[in-house]
Amino acid sequence: MHIPTLSSKRLLLLPPSAACEALYDRFYTDADASIAYGGPLTPGGAWSRLASDLGTWFLQGFGVWVIQRREQGDLVGTCGFWQGKGWPRELTWWLLPEARGAGLAQEASLAAVAHAYGAFGWPSVDTYMNDANLPARALVQRLGGVRTGRQAFPDGLERDVFHIPPPDLDRPALSPTRARSSRQEAPRIHP
Repeated sequence: MHIPTLSSKRLLLLPPSAACEALYDRFYTDADASIAYGGPLTPGGAWSRLASDLGTWFLQGFGVWVIQRREQGDLVGTCGFWQGKGWPRELTWWLLPEARGAGLAQEASLAAVAHAYGAFGWPSVDTYMNDANLPARALVQRLGGVRTGRQAFPDGLERDVFHIPPPDLDRPALSPTRARSSRQEAPRIHP
């Protein structure tokens, strides 16, 4: 399985690899950072999550990419698609706390969603989150997400489900603060 690299104006979305272990460890062992993602985990649990994210590509043909800032060259999070056994497929993302608030999750999500509709040929991209995850809800709104219903999940919780439309890469996207807008560069796919 070849995992493509995606790029946008400020980011590269890279295949997960052993080189990402420190990133996963920093995020998943931090209770505050990872609370909405099943954390905190032990370093061994963080490594298992990395192994799972890589394995998803080989088992399901899709997964998450690791987000690298072009200018700084640092790894700051993940974005892509996840589908656990018995769960619906979803757009997902996480960022280290110091990388939040700069529109990186939105930019990475636009690249991943464009890839899903284009290269994967998916007819729909959806996401969901716990009701208390207000930052995720705000990002979904900035992505143009539309609530399509409420669903019971295998963990016993109910969640709102949102459809994410294909990105209009010619339309200015709202910044995280909605104070300014910027044009989104079309994602490029590298073999």
